[in-house]
Amino acid sequence: QVQLMESGGGLVQPGGSLRLSCAASTSSFASYTMAWYRQAPGKQRELVASITTSGTTNYAASVEGRFTISRDNAKNTLYLQMDSLKPEDTAVYYCNTRTIFKNYWGQGSQVTVSS
Repeated sequence: QVQLMESGGGLVQPGGSLRLSCAASTSSFASYTMAWYRQAPGKQRELVASITTSGTTNYAASVEGRFTISRDNAKNTLYLQMDSLKPEDTAVYYCNTRTIFKNYWGQGSQVTVSS
């Protein structure tokens, strides 16, 4: 069983920055591919970025060059550094990992980009 808890969301002006954190309850954190998803009002949940156990990263085209996903295996924590934020980045952001048996989600963290 894996529990995920996001933190770090909030209100920021366009062009600003935020860093999301996701604390994982498992001691096997290093063995999981991790990801960030987001869901805007009235839209489907979408993949924002992912990072493999070896540190290979992948980004949605809409955030490439502005967002950076990283992990600290010693702290069992996943991060998402978000720079040059735009109003269209407004969404609830979810931490995610999965096994062959189950898909795990955090409770979500609201990010609002508005002047």
